[in-house]
Amino acid sequence: MDPDTSPTPRHPDGTPPGGAARPDIPELVDFTVDLTAHEVLRQAQVLAVLGPDWDPIEAMRGEEAAKALLYSGLDDEQRRVYDDLVASGVLPRRGDGSASA
Repeated sequence: MDPDTSPTPRHPDGTPPGGAARPDIPELVDFTVDLTAHEVLRQAQVLAVLGPDWDPIEAMRGEEAAKALLYSGLDDEQRRVYDDLVASGVLPRRGDGSASA
C-alpha cells in the first residue's frame, strides 16, 4: 500500500495519535495502593513460621561458616579463578583456602 494513501492509524477510542480525546471518555486518574499493612502481615507470618527458637545471629554465623567452607580446599585452578574474582571485586576474600577456614 502506498504510504500516501494508507489510513491514519487511530487509537481504540477513535482518536488519531496525538489527537484530542473524546469528551465522553473520562480522563485517567492517579491510582495508588499502600501495601504497608500487607507487608506487616507478611513479616508477622514469616516470623510465626520461623518460631520462637529462631536465632537470627546464629543463622548469620551459620551462613558465614557455610560460605567459608564453600571456598575452602580449592585446587590450583580453582584458587586462580577465585583470586581473579576477588581481585576484580566480584567476590569478597573468605578464608585461606584450607578446609579449616
